[in-house]
Amino acid sequence: MCYSAQVEADYQKLLRTFGPVLSLEDFTRLWLRDNGKARDRLPKGIIDTVGPLLPAEAQAAFLDGFAADERAWTEELFKQKKRLADNERKLAAKYTKTAEREVGIAGRRIEQLKRWRDDLRPRSLTARDWDFFPQWYAPVMVREGDRYVIKPMRYQLRKPGLPASSDWVGEGAKRRLSGTYNARRDNLGRYWRHQFGYTHGIVVIDTFMENVENEAGEKYRLRFTPRTGEPMFVACLWANWVDPDGVEPDLLSFAAVTDDPEPEVAAAGHDRTIINIKPEHVEAWLNPDPKNLGALYDIFDDKRHPFYEHKIAA
Repeated sequence: MCYSAQVEADYQKLLRTFGPVLSLEDFTRLWLRDNGKARDRLPKGIIDTVGPLLPAEAQAAFLDGFAADERAWTEELFKQKKRLADNERKLAAKYTKTAEREVGIAGRRIEQLKRWRDDLRPRSLTARDWDFFPQWYAPVMVREGDRYVIKPMRYQLRKPGLPASSDWVGEGAKRRLSGTYNARRDNLGRYWRHQFGYTHGIVVIDTFMENVENEAGEKYRLRFTPRTGEPMFVACLWANWVDPDGVEPDLLSFAAVTDDPEPEVAAAGHDRTIINIKPEHVEAWLNPDPKNLGALYDIFDDKRHPFYEHKIAA
C-alpha cells in the first residue's frame, strides 16, 4: 500500500472533524529509535513536515545520520561514474553485451544515488514523497483515553507476545516478510481476535499500490486511485509490542484490514482490496465495542466502492 501527496490535506479534514492531536512524544521516540535509523523507513513527506516540530535532540539524530548517508552516497556515486565511463570506453572500442549491461546498471545506480542525495534537502514535495511500504512508518489516527491522537506506526503489525523474528517466515533464500501488514477480514475473529474489537486505527490515503503478475510471469506494481479522487479512510488494527527480554525498544505497528477484491482490482490481477470505510463510520470504528463485533462487520458491509483506476507505478 502507498501513501500519497494528499495526506496533509486529508488529515486536516480529520483534524477539523475529530480534533486529534499529533503525538510529538511518539514521533520523538521514533526519531531517536536506533540512533535515527528509522529515517530509512519514513516517507520524506513526514520527515519534512513533522521533523521541524520535534525537539533539537531528535532532529540531530536524523541530521547526523543524513550527513553520514550523504558521505557514503557521494563516495558510491564517484565509483559508479567511473564504472560508467570505463564501460562506455569499452563499448566505443568494441561492442560486448557485458559492457552494455554494465553501462545500464551504472546509469540506473547513478540516478538512484542522485535522487537519494536530493531527498536529503528541503524541496517541494511530490506524490512519491508520501509513499510507504511494509516495515515503513505512517501516521495512524487512534483513540487514546478521551481524545484522538495521530501516532507513527510501522506498517506490519507485530503481535504482543511474539518474538521480533515473527516478522519473517522461511529461512535462507526463501526468507520473506510475513503477511502481517494486512489483516484479512475473514481472519479477524481468529488470528486478529486480540486486536479486532479493541485497538483500531485509521490511515488516510488517496492511492495504494499492489504487486501483480501477468500470464507471462512478469511482475510489476500497480497504483490504484479512486476515480472520484476522494481520500480513502483505511480501517486498521494496531498493537504496542514490548520486548519481553527488554532488549529492543517498544514498537507501535499496524495492519490494514483487507477484503475480497473490488471487481476492477481483481481484473487487474490482485486478490485483495483495503477496506475503505465511509467518513460517517470513522468514529464508530475508532471506538469499538468488543461485545458487538457485528456492528463492526456492518461497517465493512457499508464500505465505499469507488471505481479504482490503475496504472503502472513509476
